[in-house]
Order: sequence, then C-alpha cells, then structure tokens
Amino acid sequence: MRNRAKCKLCDSVIESVTELDHISCKCGEIMIYGGQEKFGCAANDFVNFLRVDDSDNEVEVKVKGSEAKEVEGDPGYRVTRKDLLYALDEMINNIQALPNHVMLNSINHYDFCSLLILLQSIFRMRDQEGSLEDINGNSS
Repeated sequence: MRNRAKCKLCDSVIESVTELDHISCKCGEIMIYGGQEKFGCAANDFVNFLRVDDSDNEVEVKVKGSEAKEVEGDPGYRVTRKDLLYALDEMINNIQALPNHVMLNSINHYDFCSLLILLQSIFRMRDQEGSLEDINGNSS
C-alpha cells in the first residue's frame, strides 16, 4: 500500500514515497511522512484528513488522542506541540542516520519546504485558550 492522503480543504492528494519524505498539502492542513515504512501523518484538524488507498478510494481515519482513546472525527482534536516536535525529532534522526556520502548531497526544495512547514506549524501552535506555548509547553 502507498502512503497517500487527501486534504478536504484544498483537495490535494499527497504521497510520501521514501522514509525521509515529509510532504504537506497545498494549504498546509495535513502532512504525511515515512514512505511505505512508517505511514506517519499529522494534521491541524484530522476532520480534514483522508487516506487514499491504491485504488484511489478515500478512507476516513480514526484518530487516537494522546491518552490513546479513540477520537473519531472529533472537530475539537488538534495536533499538539508535542506531536509536531516529535515529527521534527523523527526528521532529524532520519537525516542523521543517512550514510556519510548521502549527507553531502543537496536536498530538494520539497524536502526544504516540508521542513519549513513543520517549523511554521510548531511556531504557530496555540493551546486551547489561544495563548502561545513556549518550548516547554508552558502557556503565556
């Protein structure tokens, strides 16, 4: 199965092909990563996230919250700062695990844009009350 998703807001269908891919839709609402090895995903609101199977069928997803309780289509569920920082940590770990000769290769603009979107999401993260969180998760 391919690692593909569709954004309900901008109708973009995105695909992560390799383990190091971090791909976002046009509007930045959803992201997938990990290729066929991990099937990782993130979204500002998972109500707008659809998986796309190999036959181009759109599949609704079930989201598990941080306490591992299922949140099916809950419009109140938001990706947390912790989720985004985890995705950034995974990106760093995957890059650091590359062989030395690959580390000397240039990156493409898709890779760079994915990183910038992830960083932008982290910096724009707001908690439930609308106040900004600091790096330790404390609200201001």
